[in-house]
Amino acid sequence: MTTRIAVITAGITEPSSTRLLADRLAEATVRALGGPSAASVDVIDVRDIAHDVTNHVLTGFASPELQERLDLVAEADALIVSSPIYTASYSGLFKMLIDVLPKDSLRDKPVLLGATGGTARHSLAIDHALRPLFAYLGALVSPVAVFAASEDWGSTEAGRLGERIERAGGAFARLLTGAPAPKQVDPFENVTPFEALLADVTGAA
Repeated sequence: MTTRIAVITAGITEPSSTRLLADRLAEATVRALGGPSAASVDVIDVRDIAHDVTNHVLTGFASPELQERLDLVAEADALIVSSPIYTASYSGLFKMLIDVLPKDSLRDKPVLLGATGGTARHSLAIDHALRPLFAYLGALVSPVAVFAASEDWGSTEAGRLGERIERAGGAFARLLTGAPAPKQVDPFENVTPFEALLADVTGAA
């Protein structure tokens, strides 16, 4: 059975680091699930439907283009979101789309959180803004999220960001499948007993 994943990305620039983060989170999740045969991805770029979202907020009616995207979210098995952080919170455009989603469409739906910002000072916005929002909506929020600051895309930090993305994708895949977390290697599991060390020292003396 193929897992249907909807991706909401709220970047407003072109190209967008917010979109890039969303794409890489989706790719990591699909890999962890077993590849394209195990999961399909539909991307909803809020920038493309900004006017439709605004009109829906004002009139209560969705255009056909917006309704198509709202249906993708409602019918998806899982959701990946990525929002830029402005003034320590998610963007207003992102929140507007969330506000017009069908009632209870996110209830019990697994959600992976991602966010981008100019500096690492905004990193806590995932925990004090995004996570409470989706918890309120009844979603099953993945415990591992990714915040990417501008410097994280640099050559010296890109590797670490990639590791965090892979970790988040793996954790989200386990949430979707119910698979157990990989066993952690105990660095003290095969430590030489103190008595043996002492015997070696005594024998050498």
